[in-house]
Amino acid sequence: MGEDSEGLHDLADLDANRLRSPLPTMIDPRRYQPPLPLPGGLQRAQIVASLERASIDGSQGSELQCYAREDCDRFLYTLDLVPESAVDVLEVGANPYFTTALLLNFRPRARLHLVNYFGGEPGTAAQTLQLPAFDGNGVQSHRLEYLHANLEAHRLPLPDRLLDVVLYCEVIEHLLNDPLASLLELKRLLRPDGLLIVTTPNVARLENLARMVAGANLYDPYSGYGPYGRHNREYTRHELHRLLEFCGFTQEVFFSADVHDNRAGGYCDLSALQDLVAFRAPDLGQYLFCRYRNTGAAPQTRPGWLYRSYAQDQLDPTPL
Repeated sequence: MGEDSEGLHDLADLDANRLRSPLPTMIDPRRYQPPLPLPGGLQRAQIVASLERASIDGSQGSELQCYAREDCDRFLYTLDLVPESAVDVLEVGANPYFTTALLLNFRPRARLHLVNYFGGEPGTAAQTLQLPAFDGNGVQSHRLEYLHANLEAHRLPLPDRLLDVVLYCEVIEHLLNDPLASLLELKRLLRPDGLLIVTTPNVARLENLARMVAGANLYDPYSGYGPYGRHNREYTRHELHRLLEFCGFTQEVFFSADVHDNRAGGYCDLSALQDLVAFRAPDLGQYLFCRYRNTGAAPQTRPGWLYRSYAQDQLDPTPL
């Protein structure tokens, strides 16, 4: 399980004329999201130029370049959620290491622990990331050791209460069976009052609403990387909050944001949609970004709104 960019679905259904029209101001997600944080006095273009020339074990493909250009804003919002004082930091789904590179450069106090999963049995491995320095001076090379593990099924070989911060970014939507198990494993590793940072696509984003109105499909395509390569279950803002709260976390920061061009207007006339969604205008962004503090006890049951076909005593009946 590693990071990936949101798939661009049903492009053939887009209306090119409407696509060029600006989004209605009242439901434009960029009106409500925070300003893009830029570290170290750099410009966004400098950061993109470095990331899109990154290579992993000497391999540099067009897929990585596109990912760097398309998702740079997401990496920057994620970095900004990590306190500069954090020491022990776990990044789950670190490959292709764009967020990792930002942490190495702009959170120098952080001692990084990395997790990836590419299928198969758990273990340890390493990859080498090379990229031009963000300030343009030279080339950086980082040998990155990581734990190879599936958080739905494997316990990480790390001690309890080790971590100040966990980054769980663009992973939860890929899980097949048991998101609760992964969150409770991360909770085990976090110190009391430690921070869990989660980012994930917003299933209730404006583009998906427009797709549904137009009759276009919003599900993720099948992936050449196998079942974990696609989005198997995306979340609304309310669902993600309820799930993290159920696991004993307390909200500190939560916002949605667009990080790609918004193509909602290419699917339907958004003026007809505006009145229906204005009440939740701040929640229409493409991605959810949140930081929660580890404050409560781990649950002994599963949320009944997210799980089914379990014994009744294993499910919490509280409705969503």
